[in-house]
Amino acid sequence: MKIREALSRKITNFCEEENISINQFANMCCLTQSTIQHIVEGRSKNPKILTIIRICDGIGTSVSTFFQDDVFKDLDRED
Repeated sequence: MKIREALSRKITNFCEEENISINQFANMCCLTQSTIQHIVEGRSKNPKILTIIRICDGIGTSVSTFFQDDVFKDLDRED
């Protein structure tokens, strides 16, 4: 799985578990809905670390804990 696919799954899974919309998720993370939508749809090929940090802050987790999720195991290189 590619990193962008894993990020998309992580966000989608979180929204489903918390029963919130992409817009609510974006608001929690102080990001625009389009930014999150681009990540979820795979149009954002390489999100900035600041975006990842805002997502982590928004969902109340550390960056290291965020990436311990099983969706990030066995990632394919994208170069």
